[in-house]
Amino acid sequence: MRVQMWIALAVAALFALMGSMFVVSEGQGAIVLNLGRLVRTEVEPGLHFKWPLVETARVFDRRLQVLESEPERYLSADKQDVSVDFFALGRVEDLKAFYRATGGDENVAVQRLAPIIKDSLRNEINSLTLRQVVSGDRATVVGKQIDAINRGAATLGVEIVDIRIKRIDLPQDSNVLKSVYDQMRSQRLQVASQLRAEGVELAQTIRAGADRDRAVLLAEAERDAQKMRGQGDAEAAKLYAQAANRDPSFFAFQRSLEAYRNSFDDGEAVIVLDRDDPFLQYMKSDR
Repeated sequence: MRVQMWIALAVAALFALMGSMFVVSEGQGAIVLNLGRLVRTEVEPGLHFKWPLVETARVFDRRLQVLESEPERYLSADKQDVSVDFFALGRVEDLKAFYRATGGDENVAVQRLAPIIKDSLRNEINSLTLRQVVSGDRATVVGKQIDAINRGAATLGVEIVDIRIKRIDLPQDSNVLKSVYDQMRSQRLQVASQLRAEGVELAQTIRAGADRDRAVLLAEAERDAQKMRGQGDAEAAKLYAQAANRDPSFFAFQRSLEAYRNSFDDGEAVIVLDRDDPFLQYMKSDR
């Protein structure tokens, strides 16, 4: 009987120990309730303890969540009806405020956030014409209202990080649609013309730079070539002078042979000279 009692006590202690521990994963946060009264908030990730049976832990996901909403119809500044489909990116920022405002129910938070976001978008779209809404930067349209939306979302303990417009449905009036599309086409053509002009200007700049570099390289090459030719001519003249100084008669004979070779190179040259001309001195016979 005593053994069974000890086993029962051990099992009870084990269940009590298991009931006193809870784990908060990375990207989560938790609060602890003591008989329904909030006693601990902003519990960080890790292993934590609580009083079994008396205290209850509520764990919430604090990562970014996508908050979907039904498309909403708005009226632009020029009194045109437009349907906007959007979604929001948000996360739980203040666990205490979130629990007190929603009881920890994410669906309640979404239901209360939806009118806050829709009203802020309505204020922005009401101030824009249909053309501005359709052809403008969608991030700019919603970006101006993020601060106002977060002031309302702060009462729910939620922070809205971004709002993205998925789709904008235009009114079915063909004249309005044609006007909007013409405006969009005109803007795109203007952007294309600007990009094309910038491309032509850049091409001309690159081409001018290349031509300038080419002229500089050619000038430097010609300068170096002339310098090398001058050095070669000087070296050749020096060698000729040295050869002439060593044996003037042989040097004269060598130069005459070169002159003969150059004169009769093609084999058809005819030269008329006086028989006593010095040019023929090495062609005369000594007999």
